[in-house]
Amino acid sequence: MENGTSGKRGESMFELVIKGWSLDKDLQIIQADVHMSVDDSLIIEEPLCIDVGLPALLYSALHDTAPNRFAPADQWERMPFFVCGCGDPECRGFSFVVRHLPEEQLELSSVEERTNGTYRELETHVIPIREYREQIVDIAETYLQFIADLDYRPYFQNTVKVVEELVEQLQLTLRSE
Repeated sequence: MENGTSGKRGESMFELVIKGWSLDKDLQIIQADVHMSVDDSLIIEEPLCIDVGLPALLYSALHDTAPNRFAPADQWERMPFFVCGCGDPECRGFSFVVRHLPEEQLELSSVEERTNGTYRELETHVIPIREYREQIVDIAETYLQFIADLDYRPYFQNTVKVVEELVEQLQLTLRSE
């Protein structure tokens, strides 16, 4: 699955591409090659677990978010969007703060989380919210197609249900924009 859209004149270009999807049957996680960039800034370019943070990524397209990688699984909206695929929840993660701005824009800040619940902002970009939403919905729809025929039991057992509900909300939002 590849997806990417350039911004309107004067706005940043956001691109999120996820390809090479696979299921790690032992860990029950979905892994893929993740590429995320804004303009000339490469934010992510590596194989990662994508399903642990997918609900939070979708949620961020509708609401402001602040991550807490140490939150319990039922606080899915606080998970890092992407994490290392080794299965260790304390391993490398890509956490983001998302703020919805006026004029159909979104502020995406990559952050480094600390164990005390605080974080340090590393890089911030303002991007068109519609492009962000469209690309994330495409990724979620690909995820739902990919897992449809798998024996897949994610750690957060409501992952699929939450993703389906958020995709529906985002599709409605996109149609009304």
